[in-house]
Amino acid sequence: MKRSSVKKALYPLCAFLAFPLAAQAVNFSGYYRLGVGGNTKGGTQSCFQLPGAPSKYRLGNECELWSELAWDHDIALADGSTLSGMVMGGFYNPIGHKPKFKDSNEHGGGSSRIQQMFVEWKNAPVLNGGNFWIGRRYYKRNDIHMTDYYYWNQSATGFGFDEVPIGDLRYSYVFSRKDNYDQEPYVNRHDFNVNGFKTNPGGELQVGVSYLQRPDSEDAHSGWSVAVQHKQEGFLGGKYNTFALQYGEGAGTRLGYTGDSELDKENKSWRMVEYFDWQTTERFGGQFQLVYQKDVRPDGDNMRWLSVGVRPVYAFTETFKVSAEIGHDQIKATDGTRKLTKFTIAPTWSPGGPGFWARPELRLYYTYATWNEAAQRAATEMNPESALSETGAFGTDRHGGNFGVQVEYWWK
Repeated sequence: MKRSSVKKALYPLCAFLAFPLAAQAVNFSGYYRLGVGGNTKGGTQSCFQLPGAPSKYRLGNECELWSELAWDHDIALADGSTLSGMVMGGFYNPIGHKPKFKDSNEHGGGSSRIQQMFVEWKNAPVLNGGNFWIGRRYYKRNDIHMTDYYYWNQSATGFGFDEVPIGDLRYSYVFSRKDNYDQEPYVNRHDFNVNGFKTNPGGELQVGVSYLQRPDSEDAHSGWSVAVQHKQEGFLGGKYNTFALQYGEGAGTRLGYTGDSELDKENKSWRMVEYFDWQTTERFGGQFQLVYQKDVRPDGDNMRWLSVGVRPVYAFTETFKVSAEIGHDQIKATDGTRKLTKFTIAPTWSPGGPGFWARPELRLYYTYATWNEAAQRAATEMNPESALSETGAFGTDRHGGNFGVQVEYWWK
């Protein structure tokens, strides 16, 4: 969206937010992670991600500054419903570049954009207490924190009916045209979700189906995907144990997102996701993940991705803890089996408390990674600037290290 268009679109929402300020305040929330780091070869920190893998293990392995700042405002209506609006800006800048947080002629420069801008009618009587929204928003984002992996994500620009209760179940529908910044061409996407299937005490099942219409472009196809997810509350003292199965064909093979519309129904993808938090004592917590995905492509570009990792966190005092993380990614592809293993140790000051989710955190970290020849060969071909590439920060070595300091904080 052009800058002038963004400004014009902001005017009505800003007016909506500002009008009732005398009665109710605007809420300010946000997130940031800021830091600086270097590598053991004497250069700027260069992060480790296996070529072809959709995610990487985050701790001590983030090569960017990122912030999200949001303003939202609610208006209570006479019928008990609420009209609300939100605007959120996102600000990105890679480590080692001037912190301009905007597009520039500098190679690899930063950016700023509107991440969310939507209006929502909550607890609407006509929807039996459900919600209706329109705009650009984060929506039903299912992610694994330690890898920042959004395996099932319905965020988009569009409109939706959200969590409409009918009997014991809750129904949602979203129509969208664009669900990621680089998406071309635009695709009509329909997402249907049903929540509330009670399986056992503290356990709930969710089912979702996405249909992606064939866009009006050459050599394009439609696609679809389905997801089934079970969440078990209070697992090992943490938040949830989550288990999900996903399947997609054609443009639905990205599973959680809109995929390549040039792929036909003979292109298929399967995924299994298992992850959980634990907080077995006040001072010992962590997160574990296991992801397996299989892609079948008629052109022979088949792939199998396995990712397994754990981040244990132990607090020695109320404000000092040590986080460690070990993660292994492996991809079996036509050019061989690529492998990457990464380990991080991070002494952490945590004024918010000793728990795994307590923030803010100020971390010192050291990260070490090792990878095989197939991973190096793929990185050299696919991304010559990658840390794993022969032309990257560590040259022909197949191991390397980073160190640095980082602060992370979120608030509501």
